[in-house]
Amino acid sequence: MLVDHHCHLDFPQFETDFDSVIRRAHGNGVGMMVTISTRIRQFERVLAVAERSDSVYCSVGTHPHNADEERGIATEEIVRMSHHPKVVAIGEAGLDYFYKRSSPEAQAEGFRRHIAAARETGLPLEIHTRDADADTLAILEDEHAKGAFPAVLHCFTGGRELAMRAVELGLYVSFSGVITFKKSEALREIAREVPTDRLLVETDAPFLAPDPFRGKPNEPSYVMHTAAALADIKGVSLADISTATTDNFFRLYTKANRGLMFAAGPNGGGVAAA
Repeated sequence: MLVDHHCHLDFPQFETDFDSVIRRAHGNGVGMMVTISTRIRQFERVLAVAERSDSVYCSVGTHPHNADEERGIATEEIVRMSHHPKVVAIGEAGLDYFYKRSSPEAQAEGFRRHIAAARETGLPLEIHTRDADADTLAILEDEHAKGAFPAVLHCFTGGRELAMRAVELGLYVSFSGVITFKKSEALREIAREVPTDRLLVETDAPFLAPDPFRGKPNEPSYVMHTAAALADIKGVSLADISTATTDNFFRLYTKANRGLMFAAGPNGGGVAAA
């Protein structure tokens, strides 16, 4: 069984097909999903999606693209909203210098507030970082000096220095369908080097569908293809990488209930995983 710890099931692409998407995920060995918040002011929409299935959890946070519009949200508010039983993570938050849809100052402020929330709650921070390795690492180093916090570099596409130093700081590194792309050999080399006990897999659905679905809308069922690519990179079986990444998920996402993992039962039915 696998976990897709980062997808966006509240996005319009899934609005009319949600139940089928969840069934396909379960049928392809994906027993749990976390749908990720991108705007705190739209958290109720994310929460409503998570409440539609026992095997779906959610996060609360502000994507760096939206940092300017949610600049006034305090850490205390993020912490308060995280108390809901369905919330197992903070974020996504971080730095994105590729699209520059929010100012670097607002992104950095938001990043630090979300780190503070992760430190206070013990919930892992889903970190978004793109074309911002140096500043991301500087903030991680500075904040770690104030006190450790749980976090994962989601959909990692950065450089080796960021990945390896993040691991040294106690963070996890997550890979998406990007590692299946032909031109991602440098990224596969980094994935090969990240310790297995710090690896996670995700889809970032509806974006970044892995080969052989590249160019099509992504969905949680496709995380199996990312896991298979990671297994090949590591020289282990798919079963081994599934076990490792799922164990890593529950070690990091301590609020998630492993007993709610969906597992295929006899005649295609569903049962809770042991």
